[in-house]
Amino acid sequence: MLKHKKILIGVTGGIAAYKLPLFVRLLKKAGAQVQVICTPSALQFVTAETLSVVSENPTLVHFFDEKTGMWNHHVELGLWADAFIIAPCGANTIAKMVQGECNNLLLTTYLSARCPVWIAPAMDLDMFLQPSVVQNIETLKSRGVYVIDAESGQLASGLEGKGRMAEPETLFNTLEYFFNPPNTHWKHKNILVTAGPTFESIDPVRFIGNHSSGKMGICIAERLIQLGANVHIVLGPSHETPPANCKFTRVTSAQDMLEACETAFEYSDGLIMAAAVADYRPKTIHPSKIKKDDAELTIELVKNPDILKTLSLKKTEKQFCVGFALETNNQEEYARKKLNEKNLDAIILNSVSSQTGFQTDTNQVTIFDKSGKHIDSTIQSKEEIAVFILDTLNSWIFE
Repeated sequence: MLKHKKILIGVTGGIAAYKLPLFVRLLKKAGAQVQVICTPSALQFVTAETLSVVSENPTLVHFFDEKTGMWNHHVELGLWADAFIIAPCGANTIAKMVQGECNNLLLTTYLSARCPVWIAPAMDLDMFLQPSVVQNIETLKSRGVYVIDAESGQLASGLEGKGRMAEPETLFNTLEYFFNPPNTHWKHKNILVTAGPTFESIDPVRFIGNHSSGKMGICIAERLIQLGANVHIVLGPSHETPPANCKFTRVTSAQDMLEACETAFEYSDGLIMAAAVADYRPKTIHPSKIKKDDAELTIELVKNPDILKTLSLKKTEKQFCVGFALETNNQEEYARKKLNEKNLDAIILNSVSSQTGFQTDTNQVTIFDKSGKHIDSTIQSKEEIAVFILDTLNSWIFE
């Protein structure tokens, strides 16, 4: 639990800063020790006095206390904390964290921290989706910084979309979960996860592929790590950043993925095959770029290896295999057929709509198991769907 835990909170400038006193109160009620550091611009949205009252500690802003001249020791602060959470965390602070800048007390303390660090991004929709911001957040994730994803809703600008800071209860639950994770069967299990598409070369510059982003598989891997599993993720061509605390193999083609998975599966307790593997590949890969002319081009395709079936037929009694299915018609019929034909323990059927499937942040799934059970999710973020999937599999596979 959070009792006696030392929680360092960094507050940056943004309208969401008004929510921080409630977050601090939740931590104090749980018995945590809380120290707040604000950037100067944060004080335009929440007062130092309010945060001092609820945290029962002076709110720190500058390197030196303006009244006493005492030094606010950023190294000691970084060593003191059991957890450091920056909320709200604006685009400017995120960029400075990536670059290693330290022109205020909050950033200097971040560079000194040895504890786990979380950020809760908060900004307007277009800022949140701006490629440089997206890349900076992914860079921090790759360095081991935990990200509490922004939520969708009404924004201060009047726009509707993603960019709202997660609510104080979500911030609190994230920390509580970190220090007291549920005791599930995933702990210490060696789990192989695949994610992303595969690309099958036509010539040196063209390929056959699909629109899979790999995000669903990445979310599953991240959740497994939170639950204490040892994760090996095999990732096809994807812009998604794999979790920092796992083994990682990047591949391109279906054959590449098969070879990587065959090696890893031998040492795994189970496989969750979230990758969208191309069913076919060109029979011949042209050694040079095919030149365009007035004639039609015919490409002969051959079947790719069925990675999931290949591995599931080799599994031992102590191993499990879970697959994904994405269908546009006769969805349940085809999903159950794959479940049986591929010797799976469960299959996850993806819904296809404007809000779900490839290249979306949300998803909706139905999970079927070999005994005939099934369960439906609602439309949720892919992070929440990963929780739904693993909670279901925890009870179905290990019961």
